[in-house]
Amino acid sequence: MKYLIVGIGNKGEEYAETRHNIGFKVAEKIAEKIEAPFKSSNFGLLAEGKYKGRKVFVLKPDTYVNLSGNAVKFWMQKENIPLENILIITDDLALPFGSLRMKMKGSDAGHNGLKSIQSQLNTQNYPRLRFGISAEFSEGKQADYVLGKWNEEEKEKLSERIEKFSNASLSFVFAGIQNTMTAFNGK
Repeated sequence: MKYLIVGIGNKGEEYAETRHNIGFKVAEKIAEKIEAPFKSSNFGLLAEGKYKGRKVFVLKPDTYVNLSGNAVKFWMQKENIPLENILIITDDLALPFGSLRMKMKGSDAGHNGLKSIQSQLNTQNYPRLRFGISAEFSEGKQADYVLGKWNEEEKEKLSERIEKFSNASLSFVFAGIQNTMTAFNGK
């Protein structure tokens, strides 16, 4: 069995510590746990490893958030990975900071990365893991907020939340989405 875990984010040092790049941070932790280094590849950085006997590809697309679907589609087709075996990790303004929500399917909720993926895959029916970043910004400042850096209070809790999200992602690989949602959603 093959799995593709995709952390959504923007390439470039200027984006590394921003809210919009939380998918990259979780992907890095997953790759570390499966002892798989990232290597430059088509459409981004790819780590290949095994977890509990299953082949896992961890991808950090270099397409910028708005074109993430190109990378997802390419690797799904190249490695013949079924839709139910992909997991997209992204930030979510609608959830309080650090909240975890895994879903089997759903709308893009206004997230441009998910819009791109849904456009390329021609479906909303794929697993996703949303990391709450809250919505503490004034009207018209959404882009500044998601591309902004974590505040001090968030930074203190970030590594514990990234650990939880990486555990949920690996649970998805070995326990399946239903069991993982039961064990991790809202925690």
